[in-house]
Amino acid sequence: MQELNDNEKQLVHAVTKLVHLIVCLFFISVVLIILQYTGIPKFTRINNKEALWAQAMAKAAADTGAVKKTNNLWQAPDTTLIATEANHELILYGRELIANTAYYLGPKGKVFQLSNGMNCQNCHLDAGTKAFGNNYSAVAPTYPKFRERSGSVENIYKRVNDCFERSLNGKALDTNGREMQAISAYIKWLGNGLKKGEKPKGSGLTELAYLNRAADPEKGKLVYQQKCRSCHGENGAGVLKPDGIIYQYPPLWGEHSYNIGAGLYRLSRFAGYVKSNMPLGATYDAPQLSDEEAWDVAAFVNSQARPAKDLSKDWPKISGKPVDHPFGPYSDKFNEQQHKYGPFEPIAAVKKKDKNKKQ
Repeated sequence: MQELNDNEKQLVHAVTKLVHLIVCLFFISVVLIILQYTGIPKFTRINNKEALWAQAMAKAAADTGAVKKTNNLWQAPDTTLIATEANHELILYGRELIANTAYYLGPKGKVFQLSNGMNCQNCHLDAGTKAFGNNYSAVAPTYPKFRERSGSVENIYKRVNDCFERSLNGKALDTNGREMQAISAYIKWLGNGLKKGEKPKGSGLTELAYLNRAADPEKGKLVYQQKCRSCHGENGAGVLKPDGIIYQYPPLWGEHSYNIGAGLYRLSRFAGYVKSNMPLGATYDAPQLSDEEAWDVAAFVNSQARPAKDLSKDWPKISGKPVDHPFGPYSDKFNEQQHKYGPFEPIAAVKKKDKNKKQ
């Protein structure tokens, strides 16, 4: 074979270096693509809880698509981080109780029989983590706090038991029992990273502007038939899963639904709830109902029969009642009908005027 001359040798050497460079660039590109879609590589060692939190938060912050989609709303911590907590078993049990309350505490409950068969997450969506889905984000940083309804300073235990006695139409949990301690631990864990007194964007429910008319149950019935009946049923009784214990779709009225003391029995709360969450698939930034439809379907649902509750101890200071509290007596001239269905703007105007006089 003829030996290469100097020029040819230089050319071969240059081509070889170019090939090596191309291979290196290709390898680096592959690694960057993998990092982009998988986050920190598997060989990264996490030696402490703080670093694990930092990793999860950095990854969430880098996900610009999610931030844009949720309009910078509060996002629940990554549930895989529960494993780093000293009381992780209690927190996980609390989350399970929120998601599958009826299995443990319903009419056929495996632990106690305390409630109506609904799950906490029927009202506090996605185990209390969905933005504007009545989530728990603001509970830990804002409790204990004074509440007008009871006229007293309430702690988390009181708040949870209010839900059991009203939304779940049941009995209060033992505050020293494992179930209450677990639920409280989970709610506190969801508040990790929030400052005392902070109420993040996306907590609670959407606040809808008042209609310039009363909400109409008859119009709401049409909305229900078109957009709600397929899940919750013609008679609002909901649909149980095949196990006969957990509701696939919860009852909206009737003996197994929330009673007249529940927060959702206030029209503004129910309307805000359905606006950002119903029908199935709706979100805060992609609603499926207009404001009028939300108010009207709330009026229809809350005009149906449901369990009673003694409310005689509620609102000891009647001037503190919200504009849409449907039971008198009131400190204003408006009747129960208007306080239940509206229009609410005239009531709100009087309340604002009275408040300004006292300042």
